[in-house]
Amino acid sequence: MDRMFEFVVNHYILASLFVAFLVAILILESRRGGAKISAQGAVNLINRDEAIVVDIRDRKEFTEGRITGSINIPLSNLKGRAAELKKHKDKQIIVADKMGQHSAMAVKQLNAEGYANVVRLNGGVADWKASNLPLVKK
Repeated sequence: MDRMFEFVVNHYILASLFVAFLVAILILESRRGGAKISAQGAVNLINRDEAIVVDIRDRKEFTEGRITGSINIPLSNLKGRAAELKKHKDKQIIVADKMGQHSAMAVKQLNAEGYANVVRLNGGVADWKASNLPLVKK
């Protein structure tokens, strides 16, 4: 650890550039996946019938607990089944996955299919559960 501190002190320009590039990559990647919405924000939109939730988890995970009214389209099938969402084109589409890691890819795919009003659920269904919001099990 002392050697790393010594390196940073001796090569402060190089270390500063590394930190700047790291921050730039993190910002770029966070913006690339589209906008995020909190669980509470999603509840507000769902209750006013202004949003539809697309759950991209596998069928098994979906049946273990899902957000009320959500549509299950696994990420692997999303491109082929995107046309199913045409009737909800006027609503906000909220993409939910297990922990918020794969929803950025789904947002990109839906944007490529022509859906402009797509956001991802911040933290996924895990954050939904952590906020003590209800899940339907069937």
